[in-house]
This record gives sequence, structure tokens and C-alpha cells, in this order.
Amino acid sequence: MPFRQFVLKVHSRCDLACDHCYVYEHADQSWRARPKVIAADTVALAGDRIAEHARQHQLREVRVVLHGGEPLLAGARKLGEIAGALRAAIEPDCSLDLRIHTNAVRLNAEFCEVFAAERIKVGVSLDGDQAANDLHRLFATGRSSYRQVIAAIELLRTDRYRDIYAGLLCTIDVRSDPVAVYRALAALDPPDIDFLLPHATWDAPPPAGISTRARAPYADWLAAVYDAWAADGKPVSIRMFDSIAATTLGGVSRTESLGLAASDLAVIETDGEIEQADSIKVAYDGAPATGLNIATHPLDAAAAHPAIQARQHGLAGLSAVCRRCPVVTSCGGGLYAHRYKADTGFDNPSVFCSDLEKIITHVRSGLRPATGPAARPRTALRLSGEQFDALAAGYGDTASVGQLVNGQRSRQRTLLALLREQADADHDRAFNAGWELAAQVEQRQAAALARVLAHPYVRAWAEKCLRAATAPDRPRGALAGQGAGLPAEAAHLAAIAAAAAIRAGMRADIDVPVTDGYLYLPTLGRLRVGPESTATLTAADGGFEVRAHSGKWHVQPGEAGPDPDWEQVRELRSGQFTVLLEDTDQYRDCHEWPAAPRLSEREAGDWQDQFAVAWPLIERSFPGYLPGLTAGLSAVMPLANDVPGREISAAARQAFGAVGAALPADGSDLALLLLHEFQHGKLYAVLDLFDLCDPADSRLYYAPWREDPRPLEALLQGTYAHLAVTDFWRVRRHELPGAVALAAAERFARWRMLTAEAVEALAGSGALTPSGTRFVDGMRATVEPWLGEPVPGAAAAAARRWAAERLAAWRDREEPERR
Repeated sequence: MPFRQFVLKVHSRCDLACDHCYVYEHADQSWRARPKVIAADTVALAGDRIAEHARQHQLREVRVVLHGGEPLLAGARKLGEIAGALRAAIEPDCSLDLRIHTNAVRLNAEFCEVFAAERIKVGVSLDGDQAANDLHRLFATGRSSYRQVIAAIELLRTDRYRDIYAGLLCTIDVRSDPVAVYRALAALDPPDIDFLLPHATWDAPPPAGISTRARAPYADWLAAVYDAWAADGKPVSIRMFDSIAATTLGGVSRTESLGLAASDLAVIETDGEIEQADSIKVAYDGAPATGLNIATHPLDAAAAHPAIQARQHGLAGLSAVCRRCPVVTSCGGGLYAHRYKADTGFDNPSVFCSDLEKIITHVRSGLRPATGPAARPRTALRLSGEQFDALAAGYGDTASVGQLVNGQRSRQRTLLALLREQADADHDRAFNAGWELAAQVEQRQAAALARVLAHPYVRAWAEKCLRAATAPDRPRGALAGQGAGLPAEAAHLAAIAAAAAIRAGMRADIDVPVTDGYLYLPTLGRLRVGPESTATLTAADGGFEVRAHSGKWHVQPGEAGPDPDWEQVRELRSGQFTVLLEDTDQYRDCHEWPAAPRLSEREAGDWQDQFAVAWPLIERSFPGYLPGLTAGLSAVMPLANDVPGREISAAARQAFGAVGAALPADGSDLALLLLHEFQHGKLYAVLDLFDLCDPADSRLYYAPWREDPRPLEALLQGTYAHLAVTDFWRVRRHELPGAVALAAAERFARWRMLTAEAVEALAGSGALTPSGTRFVDGMRATVEPWLGEPVPGAAAAAARRWAAERLAAWRDREEPERR
């Protein structure tokens, strides 16, 4: 795994005497033998090594942090020369994100001019208000550093230097007032605040002692900060809290102290020695050493070092206690250094284990507001053991799939709440108006709002907006001098709320966005209004009126002879069961294959004809899947197919309840693809509630249903879907006549063999969580009895030949690349 972040030590001494410093006050004392200032030829060689590494791994960007000791001791001119040398070496190959971390006591206009010219972002260590800061951050004489640091930060806040102000880093001391510390830091208007636990190990416990479930002082301190921050409207990014929220929703942590992401950082000392992260210095003398130097070794040699790779194993690299923990995906075992104990090395939970569990649980509870359109569903969000096992077997009854639906509802409302937190009162008026109308619908007829929010492509919209709103390179609202907290697409919430009001039969007036000439109403349809940006919608009595500069329309959904500009969402029906035939939603194009345009009446009729065959077939022949499909399937989305006769279908994680497909050959094929793709949908929903695989496992696996090797989670997805595919042919071979039955038997023989092999590959990967092991065991229990069912010899032989040819072709493709 390549390095993407580098700490370059430019000076190995410091002008402060902070008693909590990991460089000078803990176990490793290697600084004493280092050159005080990095030499120019060492800088040049570091730049060449990083550029070489970037080329070899085709990296688009690397980050280099100039560090110490105290890097400003190197002087402004020297730092400018270092920055110029690094850019000259690295930027022909990739982008360079250059930063410096400083105590800031020497930071003045001369330094800031150099940093602005060289595009160096400045991070500053400050432990809060003066009372908190003076607990540790003092000169050797005992004099406070506070006023000098504040003066430096005020310089960074000026218009001239604001762009190089990167944020503040604060080490926690539980003796300080947490709210006072937070407010003092937030008042300095930083782009980021990073709260750090004090460095400690099991052998050298933290100042406040080792936490327990009954006593977690660092969690209590952080919880007080979180509550004050949330009450203030979260005006500044706090990395720890943002990382907990991100990892809770399946994203990536922004700090190395949390999450399961593999470490991608190397340290280059003033003498060119390549070391592990500095924090490991707290473990024992020599702990970060690799024995490698940029003068004699490429960075790939360091990346292959066992100590570096030990931090890249994700879940598999954690202690047994951590792997069983319910918050492990957010915690990630805590900072690697904090796990150290002399007799067991790093194979332990963090010394802050109880603190981490408590604060993560506290922050997660704050992600779900108690009232409004983002209110938490009343139903429990976890699956019972019985429900989990029913889904693992490949089926799932009404109750278990209903819990998946509840989990999706909770996730959707959490996404809305997170968008609400990013919204600006002046700029995001359409979003805020939609929020207010949604709240009114919730009070009057909650079921109408719930129905629209449950539409698969509402989540697709919300996730797209949240990704844009929280992108690392996007300015953060007022902190960046701009009011826009959300992208323009967030205005779609007004249309969502309008659709809910229409369904509720409520009277409502709201401005709704127009995109590409259409006003879109999720679950209802779209109205062609022409080249407008917004239109005013008035809902009443189950219908609505739209007014724009280009005209006026009155629509009563479902009414005979509708307005020709109104394109209503159609339904597929079989008996009492219906699903939407979704060809109007503007966010539906989120599947592997592109969405088809609006269907003609004839094309929609073809879909209905096939559905009228497919659904009764499922009811008759596949009753084990029927309850789950009935509870969770809500939309079929036509896909574009530019190759006649090719069967394509897809499910998307951000669109639970929808199955995308091109119209297949007949109703039997439609039944198969509904079973197949809804398996994917169920597993995506399970993965939203449980971590089944280690996200750090980067190996690729053979999947016989694909041409390309697949990551572990993708192999799990394919295997789970092929439980249904195997079962389909297991049943159909007895229902079809003659040669067709023999072909069905061959497919059954083929897929039961390969699905069973894939189950064993999953089980033997060593990268399943405890929940994942239980899930795969459930899959095995389903497929194993099928292996004993008799099939004609010709069918079994044909299945073996197909599998062997497939594997041989795969090896021919893959092995030359590996060589």
C-alpha cells in the first residue's frame, strides 16, 4: 500500500517545554542524536523519493507536513527553500498539498508571507483558553506561551493570510473546563479543530487514569464539548465528531486516531531516517524506527516493512476484544500507539477503550434528532438474531425485511438531519422551505411523508447532496465567507415535501425547482414546464396547481385525460400487489447501467405483460422470497439497453427497494432478475446495519460470475445473489419440459457448485467480522443440502466443464498481470 502522507522533520529541537510532548517527554529519545536542522541535500533526496513513489503508484496527490520539534526554528528563508525544493521535485508527477504544524510562538508576517507565496497551510497547537493552555504549553522558564500564539492566530485570520489558516490542534486535559476550551477555540474561527487524547499506553497510563465503563473522564469531557457544539449549531468542523458521524454512515475517518482505514503515513527525520508515525514514540525507545533511510532505500521498502504493514490490516489487525466491539468501525481500535503494553505489544484495545466507546455512542445518538422530518423511527433499528439468520439463509420474512426497511428509514432521516445542519438560512431557502413543509406534513399525516421519504431515489438524492456539501475542498459556509452550506440540488427537498403534501391532501404553497424543463415530484411523476428555474406549486385536495412564467397547469394525479405535460409514474400490478415503474425520477440514474428515458405506452405495456407472468411465478414457485419482496420491493426502474437481447439488471446501495433492469425476454427471466437483484438490495441494507467484512482487506478474489477479480464485499454480494439464482434453477428444472429442463438442471448444477465454493472462499478469507462469519455460515447452511440433490449426469458434466473453462480463462487473464 503506498504512502500518501509524509511528515518531514525540518528541525529537531523546540522552543517550548510542553510536559505532554511525545517527542521529548516520552519513551523514545532518538531526537538527541538527530541533526538540529535538515540539510538541503536531505530535502532534495526526500522530494525525489516522494516523487518516485508517486510515479510508481500513480498517485494524484500527496500531502507533506513540515514538522519538528518546532519547524519555525529553521527560519522563514530555510522553510521557503524547502517548500520550493519539494514542489520542484514532486509537482511534475502529482499535486502537492504542503502544510506546516507549529506552536506558533514565532509566527509573524515574515513567515506568513513565505507560507502564502509557497501555498503552505498552517496548523497551530493550542490547548484552549489561557487557563487550559498554561497547564502544559510553557517555555522552559515556566512563562506562558498563550499571548504569542493568539497574536499569531489573529494574523492568520486576517484577509491576507486567511487562505493558509488550516486549523487548531488541542490536547485534552480533563482538569480544564471543556466548554470554555471549545468556545475559546471556536472563537478563533478555525477551519478545523482537532481534539487529541493525551498520549499514553497501558504501561504509562493517561493522567486521569485508565477509563472503565463506570468512569470515563475523557469521554465525559468530550461529551460536554459535543453538547455545547451541537447547541451552537456546529459552527466549526471538529474532526473527531465529524469522523464518528462519517464512519457511522459508512464513510472514512478524517483522523488517524479513529476508523479502520489503513495507515498511509511515513515520517522522514532530519537525518533522512524513515520512521513510523511519531505518536509511537510513547511506546518504548526506538519504537518508530524502521532501520531505513532515504539515502539507501526507496519508500516502497518502508511501505513493505512489517511494522508499517501491521497498521494496514484494518479489523483483522485489531485485538479480539476490539473485533467484537459494537463501535469498532468508528473506533478502529483507537490510536495505534495507545494500544501498547510491554508483554503483548500492540495487540490490545486502546488504553482509552471505555472513553472511546462512550463518546462514540454519545455522538451517534446525537445524529438522530427527536422531532421534525428527521425524527428517529419508533421501531428498533437492529435485527434480532432470528431475523439476522433468516436473512443470512437467503430469504427473510416480512418482519426481518421490515426491519431493513426501518433501518433505511432511519438512515434517510439521519441524512436529512445532516443536510439540515449544513443549510444556511439565507442561501438555502428552498431546502429550508421544504424542511418546514415536511414538518407540517409529518404533524398532519406522517404516513404520507414516510411514503415519499421511503422512495428509493430520495436517498440517492440525499447522499449526493451530502457528499457535495461535505467534500474536503468545499468551503464551509460562513467560515469561508460564503453563505452556501448546500449544493443547488438540495432545493429538491421542496419537491419532496410538495409530493408528500399532495399525497396528504393538504393545502400548501411552495416554490419548487425546475430541472431541464421539468418539475419533478417523487413517487408521483414530472411536469413539463419549459425553461424555468423555479415554479410555484399549490397543493390541495390530492391535486396541485403549478404557476410559472411559461404557463399554468392543474393536475389531478390518476385522473382520466390528464394534462399532456404531466407524465405520471406508472405502476406494475399483479393481483393486489403493485410496484412503481419508475421512469421519471431525476435521481434514478444511480445504477451500474444508465437509466432508460420515459417509456412509451407500448413499452410500459410490455413491462406490465411480463410482470403479470413474473409475479405469479414467484408467488407459486418461490414462496420463501415472497414475504421479503412484498415488504421491500417498491420500484422497478427501466435501464437503457443498446445491445438487443442482452440481459442487464442492477441494484444500488443508495436506492434500497428499487431494481433496475432492461426488459428481459419473458416473464420467467423477469422473475429471476427480481429475485437476483433484490438479494443485492437486502444485503446492502444489512450492510448498513452490520459490518460483515473488514474494509481494510484489499485482496481480490475470483468470482465465477464476473470477468474481473472482486474485492471481498463484492464477492459476498455476488455469492448472496447467487443463492437466489441457484434456487431459481433448482426449482425451475422440475417445472420446465424436455431439453429446457436439462438446461435448467445444468445451470442448477453449475451455480450450486460455484456458490458453495465462493461461500468457502469467504469463510476462509480471515477478513469476516463475527457478524460476517455468522452470516456466511447461514449461507452455507442453505447451499450445502443442495449439493446432494441428484441431477442428470450430462448436466453435472456440462457444469464442471463450464466452471473449469471459466477458471482457466480467468487465470490466463490474471496471472500474466501478476507476473
